[in-house]
Amino acid sequence: MKPLIQTLLASAAAALAVPATAQEVVLKFHHIWPPAAMAPTRVIAPWCDKIAAESNGRMKCQVLHAMSGGGTPPQLVDRIKDGVDDLTITLPGYTAGRFPMMEVFELPFMTNSAEVGAAAAWDYLQKNATKEFPGTKVLATWVHDEGYVHTANKQIKTLEDFKGLKMRAPTRQTNKLLAKLGATPVGMPVSGVADALSKGTIDGYVLPWEVIPAFKLHEMSKFHTQTDPKHPAMYSAGFIFAMNQAKYDSLPADLKKVIDNNSGAALSRQIGKTWDESQAPGRKAAQDRGNTIMTLSPEETERWVKASAPIYDEWVADLNAKGMNGAALLKDARELLVKYKK
Repeated sequence: MKPLIQTLLASAAAALAVPATAQEVVLKFHHIWPPAAMAPTRVIAPWCDKIAAESNGRMKCQVLHAMSGGGTPPQLVDRIKDGVDDLTITLPGYTAGRFPMMEVFELPFMTNSAEVGAAAAWDYLQKNATKEFPGTKVLATWVHDEGYVHTANKQIKTLEDFKGLKMRAPTRQTNKLLAKLGATPVGMPVSGVADALSKGTIDGYVLPWEVIPAFKLHEMSKFHTQTDPKHPAMYSAGFIFAMNQAKYDSLPADLKKVIDNNSGAALSRQIGKTWDESQAPGRKAAQDRGNTIMTLSPEETERWVKASAPIYDEWVADLNAKGMNGAALLKDARELLVKYKK
């Protein structure tokens, strides 16, 4: 029996001697989309698989789809900051006015490429806006594919067609855009759009093609209006891939390196490219249903551009009132978009 006792004691001592770095880390990844949507399948799952593989299974994600971890979409930024969740992908614009510097990429007619917008937004964030995200490590940032107009019962063909319509918008700047175009804006996350359409709370919404099939919105919309492709897209909304800073800081050096190797400029651009690639499949769902899709002429698109132009001055004035140099920030964002334009 003595050798057996010695063996057991040795095994116990060895177990106690295992360093903390060998312990498994489970990261709670909370987000807004249903499981089959593009973001969970093409961005979140591959990223989680990659960090699991590169950490030899020591770091894994616990993915909570469709806000199943509790709270509401606008609360995700604080849930990350406060450590309720470890990881998320969300839209800072869901919390109106909270992240004014990053709103610059949500101004109308800025870019028509999510990949270009991602490259520019990452550089701009590092240079100007990391202080907007205390307690948060931003792993990537980007904008979605081109945003368009979608309506239930009335085709938007001209600027005048917006009059009298209640239109959903995702962010403060998009609300302002719809108001300038003549609609009554109604702010809400994408998860609320289907219910609002079914109840008649809204007549339509602005969204990129990518997300429409995930929430079956092509089944509730008959008409879709795209702006002239030679102009920048009507609108974009910005995303962040965010991690609780304290959780990151608690990781051993080798696991931090895994996170570092799977974040930053390259990840931002890769995700932007994924959003661009998702545009055609999203549009096809509406086409296959027989919905009407029209593209505005360059001349009509220019009318929309001119109607929305005051929003730039308003944003600059808003930033100036907060003690920032709004004109310089806008110039910086525009120059970065030009720098990365394909």
